[in-house]
Amino acid sequence: MGKPVPIAEGLFTSDAKPSLIGTHCKSCGDYFFPKTFTCHNPKCKSKEIEEVKLSQKGKVSTYTVMCYPPPPPFVAPENYVPIPLVAVALPEGINIIGMLEGVDQKDVKIGMEVEVTTGILYTNKNNEDIVAWKFKPV
Repeated sequence: MGKPVPIAEGLFTSDAKPSLIGTHCKSCGDYFFPKTFTCHNPKCKSKEIEEVKLSQKGKVSTYTVMCYPPPPPFVAPENYVPIPLVAVALPEGINIIGMLEGVDQKDVKIGMEVEVTTGILYTNKNNEDIVAWKFKPV
């Protein structure tokens, strides 16, 4: 294993129980991921936003299976295995897309409860493990 490096700074915490980092508009109450500097609600557009840790658990609202490797910067192994990709509805009222691990693709169900985790996407040529958020069944 190489040195763990996040795919991008400020997307998630590296705690034992990771959280996605988003923003919350103090004016209209909407949440956003990834973080933003202004509200994206077209009826609001307030600049009164705050950084927040989003809920760690949610429910699968829809899913698909990526039968082909994703494009760069992802580096797929030669023995690529299809990956379940889920949209997870968080209590904040937003859906977050991510890979689902720890479950066979035939067992993925709409409505199943999942939680945020992190995992290695690939190891780059500098022997760094590029880490991103993922989901796993509760």
